[in-house]
Amino acid sequence: MEFPPCPPSLKSIQHFLKLAQEHDTRDVVIAYWARLYALQVGLKASTQTGEETKLLLGIMDWLEQMKKQYAENEAITNEVAAQAHIENYALKLFLYADKQDREENFGKNVVKAFYSSGVLYDILQTFGELSEEALHNRKYAKWKAAYIHNCLKNGETPIPGPLPDDDDEAELEGENANASADTSPEDAGAVAPAPYQPDPDAQQPAPSSPTTSGVVPPTAEEVLNNPNKLPSPPVDEEKPGGFVPYVPTAQPNPATAATIYQPIVPVAGVQITPDQMITAQKYCKYAGSALNYDDVKTAIENLQKALKLLSTGSE
Repeated sequence: MEFPPCPPSLKSIQHFLKLAQEHDTRDVVIAYWARLYALQVGLKASTQTGEETKLLLGIMDWLEQMKKQYAENEAITNEVAAQAHIENYALKLFLYADKQDREENFGKNVVKAFYSSGVLYDILQTFGELSEEALHNRKYAKWKAAYIHNCLKNGETPIPGPLPDDDDEAELEGENANASADTSPEDAGAVAPAPYQPDPDAQQPAPSSPTTSGVVPPTAEEVLNNPNKLPSPPVDEEKPGGFVPYVPTAQPNPATAATIYQPIVPVAGVQITPDQMITAQKYCKYAGSALNYDDVKTAIENLQKALKLLSTGSE
């Protein structure tokens, strides 16, 4: 479908529309939710000019067509499955870019991978507030995209991995992180702040040494063209040289832990409907996606929801 051009007044949704266009033939789920989020942002920003209305109506028509065409695709019709799909995709792309960065394989492909990951985390706001880990990944990905882009533009060699903390940069962190949301790698101009560190006392892993295998890493285009090429999140033995996901430092409350692990007693004679069975399967899928990036708490919560639904017939 041909869409009307995006007017300058809706520049804030251009990067979502561009990501959707790149995924039209690669991953229809990403394309669908990228345009849906662009529509939500566009409706808020619109001044109701003719050009704006024409574009927004075109996006609406496309979304309706896709929803009918892919009525059997749960990742389009159900928000739980969609959120799990996009979170998993964003994380895998983020880890790919972070691995290339730490191995000093700098280039436009890494910039694009980091930036696309940040845009995907923006799109996840469709489903509500982002988790602390997602907020960290989004901010770090956009910062890295702008930082590497500026280094290459100025003929400088980027520093792999996180930079040392700096008080002055930390003060600019929020402002520059917000600005990067409306700045593509092609026109990024501000100096990027230091990445957000949830635990300031935690030591960052040392950057891994440049690869000597001679194997040329896949480009961001190749990765986006074939999502199956995206690497899986690193296993334990790989983590020392890769990105360390955020892990909350607070210890769990014993009372809360007891509630989380409280056994669910099946109710006799419970009849599970087909719709309830589908919902339980979605909770299990979401739990599996959470485990992909060590979010044990979310995995447990969704598995408990599935168990309760299957055991009692109610949520």
